[in-house]
Amino acid sequence: MELLKRIYRVKGEVVARRLAGEELLVPVRGRLADLQRIFALDPVAAHIWKHVDGKQDGEAILKSVVETFEVDESTARVDLERFLGQLAEAGLVEC
Repeated sequence: MELLKRIYRVKGEVVARRLAGEELLVPVRGRLADLQRIFALDPVAAHIWKHVDGKQDGEAILKSVVETFEVDESTARVDLERFLGQLAEAGLVEC
């Protein structure tokens, strides 16, 4: 199945916070924040993260990125697939 045909959702508990103008993701393991695995998101990545809601597939997220940011679809597709892969590898999202 093509990566962007899948519907992505947050896996486990992840705290997202804006701190000093930067969006941060902090995975929570058990009752403790995993401070060794904090992820800082740029504006595009933060936009993608907000759309990983278990309702939209990757194609819908791609459309939103292209409409919101000045980026062509082919570049956005490659970057989105890479970022979703990184999130999945880190255990932050699942399909």
